This record gives sequence, structure tokens and C-alpha cells, in this order.
Amino acid sequence: MCLLPLTDLRCKLSLFAGMGNSTTCSNHLGIPPAKGPNAVGCSDFMMDHTVKGTFFRLYYPCVAYEDAEKPDWIPSKEYFYGLADFMNINRGLSEQIFNYLFGSFKIPAAMNAPYKQNGKCPVIVFSHGLGAFRTLYSAICAELASQGFIVAAVEHRDESAASLPPKPNPEAPENLVEEWMYYRSLKPGESEFPLRNKQVLQRADECLKALDILIQINSGKKMENVLGTEFDWMTLANSMDLCRIAVMGHSFGGATVIEALCNEVNFKCGIALDAWMFPLDEEIYARVKQPIFFINSEKFQWAGNIMAMRKLVPPDSSSTQRKMVTIKGTVHQSFPDFTFLTGNWIGKILKLKGEINPQVAIDLCNKASLAFLQRHLGMDKDFNQWDHLIEGKDDNLIPGTNVTELP
Repeated sequence: MCLLPLTDLRCKLSLFAGMGNSTTCSNHLGIPPAKGPNAVGCSDFMMDHTVKGTFFRLYYPCVAYEDAEKPDWIPSKEYFYGLADFMNINRGLSEQIFNYLFGSFKIPAAMNAPYKQNGKCPVIVFSHGLGAFRTLYSAICAELASQGFIVAAVEHRDESAASLPPKPNPEAPENLVEEWMYYRSLKPGESEFPLRNKQVLQRADECLKALDILIQINSGKKMENVLGTEFDWMTLANSMDLCRIAVMGHSFGGATVIEALCNEVNFKCGIALDAWMFPLDEEIYARVKQPIFFINSEKFQWAGNIMAMRKLVPPDSSSTQRKMVTIKGTVHQSFPDFTFLTGNWIGKILKLKGEINPQVAIDLCNKASLAFLQRHLGMDKDFNQWDHLIEGKDDNLIPGTNVTELP
């Protein structure tokens, strides 16, 4: 799950659809720049023009230079249409609203900037939530890249969100034409679990495909990128530490993390942000062997969902392998970039902001994640200065959960 309940959102959008909002457009809004020692570059990679292919945005340490082009946060208006379909609201109206609210924002990374050669980087594959796409978690992905990781933010083609798998032009097969895929709603009377379970299986497979592409790029193999970006992918040869690979995701992407860990031993650990556990088969829990870190929001979780997590993180466990913390004052949308891009009143109306300062919340999430990654990927960094966050030891953290758990 990614956004708030759809009927609730439709009502709240109508409240300000025709209003101006100077707070929303104020200069202080924007995705925060990364804080690590490396400048951050990004580029898009797409292999195969069908749903069997792979599509991801890569974040990486880059060579810093002035006047670098920063990509649009929303790459195309079709993503506005995808959000509208997900929310079951009018496309035309939603495009105007979303373009007004979010159309001018940029991602804090240099598009197609040269890769910075500086030893081998650990690798993270990131999975987005229901209704989302590859660009919506740039505050997290860029921060990880600034700290020395190579991060592939997958755009899923499972009909859980909008995506662009182009196809050959029948009149000129060497040229591709756009054919957008949008969110698939439940049909009348359709049971949700079979659809979501099928999607999470596909999502995990797409994460594995993205990792396979990175492994081949690292080996020096020339891979065809149908997008034809300016970035020289060959410069990534021998740049990745393939003994240090993790998987990370939010909401539906959190469930994808569990599924991917079950299916790929090269993922040495996983981080699930406010995971939505519903899509997972019951039998999968016993098959996951790697360390897992659940980072939850205070307002999203409920007893049944926590019970599913407890099959992986028992409440009485003192193990360093499996951990759970909750960030006080956060909502489900405290993890995607939305939380930085709205003024307080719209942010609260749309549940894109919680009571906590969004920058404080994302810093806690990022620092706790870095500490966990160092611990379980065996990295020689100083991220262990934040080890206490893994245990929930901070004024803004709750060890475990705030949810009253069923016996």
C-alpha cells in the first residue's frame, strides 16, 4: 500500500482543487540534498521492451561538477494519470492538481553524471509501494548513494502502478513507441489476495532481474539500454561489491523485500519500511534466513500486520539479526518524497506529513538503515555510530511497535 484510503483522498482533494496555496509553492519545500561525502548521480536503465524486461533508476556516487542537470521528480505527465487511476479520480483534474503541487520539483542528483571511481560499492535494490514508481523515494536512495552505495530503484511492471514498457513500432521495428501501463483495479467481486500475491511474486522477480543486470554490467558486459541515455554504463565495470548486496522497499515494496530474500541468497539482508504483509504466502516466513530490519510508522500499522512481522521478528528476540523499530509521529507517507513537497496544511490533510519534522524522520530512517547495513554487510564504515537506533534508543523511536499486539 502506498497512499491513504482512496475515498478519503478524493474528498480531501476536492477541498483545495480550486484553491491557491502559497505555502505549497514556497521556496523551502523540496527534496533534501544527500548528506554523505559523495556527490550523487542518477541514470535510467531499461532492458527489453516488454513486461518481462527490467526498468530501474540507478543512483551512484558521481564526479561533482557545477550546473549539473537535475531530473524532474515526476518524469512524465503519464505518472500523474497513473496516480489518478490508483486513486480512482478524474485524470484531467488530477493532472492539474498534481502538476500544481509537484510539477516543479527536482531530484537532488545529477542526471547522467560520470561515475566516481573509488573502490567497490555495496549494492541495494529498492522496491516502491503500491501506486508509486521509481522516482518517489529519491531522498532515501540519494542519501544511500552519497554514503557510497549503488542503488537500483526498480519500477515495477506488475500493474500495481503506472510504468512505461515501450514496444517496437510495427512500421519501423528499430524504433520504440510508448505504451503506458496503468494501475489495475480490483474487478467487482474479485478477491484481493490472489492478485496481490501474483504481483509480489512478479515484483520479487523484477528485483532479481535488476540485480542480474547489475552483475552483468559489473562484469564488463555491454548491456543494451533501450532508453539510450548519455551515461556510460561501461564505467561501472568492476565497481560493485557483489558480496555486499541488500534489498530494501516501502509498503508493498516491504513485502517484496521478504519475497526477494526468500528467492535470492545474494541478498544478504533486507530493510522493510512500513511493510504491508498481506500479499505474502503463509509458508514463506519459515524460508527466509537473512537478517531483516522493519522500520515502521506510528500511524499505519495494525495488529494483524504486526503479527505477520512477528513471524520474522519475535517480540522476545534479543537476536541482532531481526529488528523492528517505530518512528514516532510518522505516517505511511513519511518515507516517500511526498512528505517534503507539501506545506503543512495540505500535508496534514492528505496524510503526507505526520507530527514529526519530515527531515528528522527521514534522517532516523536513513541512519538506522546505514547502521543495519554495515552490521550485516560487514562494511568498514562509521555507520555503527548509529547502532543505538537499531535498538530504538532515541527520543523519536519506539523499540518494536506502538501497536497493541494480540495474544
